[in-house]
Amino acid sequence: MQVFNIHRREVAASVEEVGSLIDGLASPGDRLWPHADWPAMRFDRPGITTGGVGGHGPVGYRVEHHEPGRSVTLRFTGRPRGLAGRHQYVVQATGDSNCVLWHLTDITPHGVLRLTWFPFWAPLHNALIEESLDRAEAVGRTAMTTSHWSMYVRALRALGSALRFGSAGQRPTTAAR
Repeated sequence: MQVFNIHRREVAASVEEVGSLIDGLASPGDRLWPHADWPAMRFDRPGITTGGVGGHGPVGYRVEHHEPGRSVTLRFTGRPRGLAGRHQYVVQATGDSNCVLWHLTDITPHGVLRLTWFPFWAPLHNALIEESLDRAEAVGRTAMTTSHWSMYVRALRALGSALRFGSAGQRPTTAAR
């Protein structure tokens, strides 16, 4: 089974501004990853450096490729067991002060992960990435769009927390996105 997952967000900011968000991933000033609500992205070296090994919560990956200001490709390292493939952020200019930020996931789940991807991992992944894109969209704005977790995602987060998957704080939202 092959899984292609695509998220995109139009951002009213320059490609350079949004590219700096990609470059700042896993740094102390990270403004792209929603680390207040999800396990923080961390690497064995500062920031996004090709060859860096790390991940977030139960998900491990290494930096396969980084084009500063444009993209980062992260290759999964088999954590959790059965996760093979990659995910990436890519920024694409659509005008002088507009761009699109893409998050692309291309995986082949194996074993138990093949059975749990769609009911468990995919909804959590989608919620996390939408929050990340909310943060990107906030560049140059005073207010940020906030994605709301569905009841299902909140239940999965509670289950993940009970299973010690490292879910961060809970938000008291009720509306589904």
